[in-house]
Amino acid sequence: MSAPRFSIIVCSIDAWKFAKVSACYARLLAGVPFEIIGIHNAHSLAEGYNQGLHQCRGEIVVFSHDDVLFLDHDFARKIGERMQDWDVLGFAGSSRAIYPIWFAANWPHLYGAACHWALCRPGVLTFDIYGANGWPVSGDIRLLDGLCMIARREVAAAVGFDDETFDGWHLYDCDFSFAASRAGYRIGVCCDIPYIHASTSIQTTESAFDSSAYTKYVKRFLAKYREEKFPEYRLTPLQSVGLALPDHHTLKQLWNETTFRRATLAITRQHAAKDSAACAACPP
Repeated sequence: MSAPRFSIIVCSIDAWKFAKVSACYARLLAGVPFEIIGIHNAHSLAEGYNQGLHQCRGEIVVFSHDDVLFLDHDFARKIGERMQDWDVLGFAGSSRAIYPIWFAANWPHLYGAACHWALCRPGVLTFDIYGANGWPVSGDIRLLDGLCMIARREVAAAVGFDDETFDGWHLYDCDFSFAASRAGYRIGVCCDIPYIHASTSIQTTESAFDSSAYTKYVKRFLAKYREEKFPEYRLTPLQSVGLALPDHHTLKQLWNETTFRRATLAITRQHAAKDSAACAACPP
């Protein structure tokens, strides 16, 4: 059986970032057929991904940010095999949609992990583990983080990106994954593929989700899916196990099933302790 062809679609206006992420994917996909499609003139990520989708020829389509670097040399084999059983894959997401932010449902619905550069500690990586309900892939996902989403081409074409509603840089990912979930496609989160997202961590940028630009697209998302009747939502601290790491070698060593299962257990125990404390504080 011949290896599937990969199409990597990257929207980028930064030549250096595009060159770096392209080199990363070229290393990961050496030995299998692939193409890298750069979109450099899009007015939104949804528009750019649609442009790339119309051009691509691969059976597996990777919609990638220009600042994500994968560290697993087995990337091509793992993704190629998994796309025989899954329709869409990501690397962090939620099994429950209560609001158009993938981590809004919080524990116990979050799966995957992320590694970012620490905001105030140059050279330090922050490794945040959200949990896993399965290994190496957590299933029943409804919302994905858009740092990298992978889909079979026919699925991506059937779902598409709503570039009229999401004509900016927010919520294209939640819309795409939620629409795919509503259509009955199988969505999973890969938990065993280490990567670095060369931005700052979510915990340091929560104020971004209160911005007027973000709020505009939240309103559009809620209007588009008004029949879902999402509950009132208040942003709460993201529940995860966070580690500060000195380099990517340490990250690769720690990014394994044992670490994930221990982190998931730690988060579970933390919530059990909070629930017990809350019950003890209640009047008889």
